[in-house]
Amino acid sequence: MDTRFNPNRRLQTQYLIGYNLICAVLWTAILGRVILLVPLVGFGNVYGGVGEFTKWTQTLALLEVVHSALGLVRSPLLTTIMQVSSRLLLIWAVVNRYPSPTAPSPFYSFMLFAWSISEVIRYSYFVWNLQGNGVPGFVTWLRYNTFYVLYPIGIFSECILVWKASTTAERPLQLVFWGVLGIYVPGSYILFTHMIAQRRKVMRGKAVDRRN
Repeated sequence: MDTRFNPNRRLQTQYLIGYNLICAVLWTAILGRVILLVPLVGFGNVYGGVGEFTKWTQTLALLEVVHSALGLVRSPLLTTIMQVSSRLLLIWAVVNRYPSPTAPSPFYSFMLFAWSISEVIRYSYFVWNLQGNGVPGFVTWLRYNTFYVLYPIGIFSECILVWKASTTAERPLQLVFWGVLGIYVPGSYILFTHMIAQRRKVMRGKAVDRRN
């Protein structure tokens, strides 16, 4: 339906453009901070310079679960919940609660590096797509190819941080962390294969457009 003749739909689109644009800017700021802090102060001090900012930026992603539940976006609700909840677990229950074994680790910086690049690309792609004027080819390529590298870096770093937190966590939460590590492999497989399926669909559409 043409959003020009549907005020509610047009308002939703403008809201989503604004949300994705804000998130792209926030994650660009995180990426820039990580890139600057690592050579200036070392891995051990990255958390002090970007941790609080990252915590609240990632928490903002709870809105994406709401967007999916309300049907504002086509993202599968289960996949969205899995992705957002795993990030919040890392930020709040792992790094925020057990900063001593996790925050100074290089894997915290690696995780933020992978997350921030992925998010800058993802949110930028959504902004272009929602505007309805077509997404630049290089943005589409980045969106559906960089995850092959960034997802493994992020997932491996997340697992290391959960394991580090489990070494000092009290017994009940320690068991939770071990359980999380146990479901990370199947959970990551679901997210990874979802992206592969999305890539296949988008790339097939691009190939059809070129033939036409």
